Amino acid sequence: MQDRFSSQEVIALTGVTARQLQWWDERGVVKPERVGHRRLYSIQNLTELAVIRELRRKGFSLQGVRKVMRFLEREFGKGLAEIVGRSSDVHLLTDGKRLYLETSARQIVDILKNSNQPILGICLSDAVRQVRAEVVARKTSTSVTSPTLRRRARKAS
Repeated sequence: MQDRFSSQEVIALTGVTARQLQWWDERGVVKPERVGHRRLYSIQNLTELAVIRELRRKGFSLQGVRKVMRFLEREFGKGLAEIVGRSSDVHLLTDGKRLYLETSARQIVDILKNSNQPILGICLSDAVRQVRAEVVARKTSTSVTSPTLRRRARKAS
């Protein structure tokens, strides 16, 4: 997989807008590498962007997004791409005040049963897998020229 992605590639891979990327960079929500005037994004950045996009889609404010990202960093001390393995499901749950990070279905059910208010749940693993699949599909489509071979490569991934 490619190590760094340009802003245009990130926009195509994650569905965020150029303005969102710029805003989140200015606010320190996502910290891309700088090479001259260009921003280059790592797979870790792409993962964070996918989660942020999902949180914003679910109605989280930018302040709420920052809180979630700090929580994840504090809980694990490493990036989302490393946390969320391909075979595990990691769910972020919140009641608006507290954040829970769970991998066990039983723990999720317990939180839901014991809550006195609605709980919002987001599967972080799905967001990460989606970004990884987009990266692989994009790499495959640019490296294979024949449409027939490209279709076969997509089916295989």
